[in-house]
Amino acid sequence: MNIRPATKQDYDSIWEIFSIVIQSGDTYAFDPETPKADLEKYWFGNSIQTFVAEGDGKILGTYILKPNQPGLGGHVANCGYMVHPDTRGKGVGSQLCLHSLEKAKQQGYRGMQFNFVVSTNEKAVKLWQKHGFTIIGTTPKGFRHRQLGFVDTYIMYRNL
Repeated sequence: MNIRPATKQDYDSIWEIFSIVIQSGDTYAFDPETPKADLEKYWFGNSIQTFVAEGDGKILGTYILKPNQPGLGGHVANCGYMVHPDTRGKGVGSQLCLHSLEKAKQQGYRGMQFNFVVSTNEKAVKLWQKHGFTIIGTTPKGFRHRQLGFVDTYIMYRNL
C-alpha cells in the first residue's frame, strides 16, 4: 500500500468512497444525499490536504489533514478518514492514521483533534485510542444516527 497526496485524477475514486460511507448515515454528519459537486469543498477545499492510500491499482482509502481552527487555533490538526468498504478490516485506516500523524508532526502541528467521532462507531473509537487519542469531551446526542436515533459524539485528542 502506498499513501500519497491526492490528485484531481483521484476525484472519482474518492467520491465513490465518500458517497458509500455517508450513505449509511452512521459515522459522518454529511447528509447522505450530498451531491458530488460538494466533495470539492469538503475534501479538497482551501487549507485542506488530501491523501489517498492505493494498492492493487485502486484507491483503498483517503484522508484529509487541515488546521482544526484558523489563526490562533491553527497549531492543532484535524483529520477525517474514509476507507472503501471492500478494504475495511485490513489495516488501511490504521495506516492512514499513522501517516497523518507523521505528516502533522512534519508540518509543525502540536496536537491532533477529532471534533466529531460518533460514539457508536466503536471500531473507529478503539482505533483512535490504539493510536494514542483520548476522549476529552462528549456531546450528548450530538449525532442523528439513521438507525439508532440520537447518539453521543466524542471529541478526541492526542498531543504530537
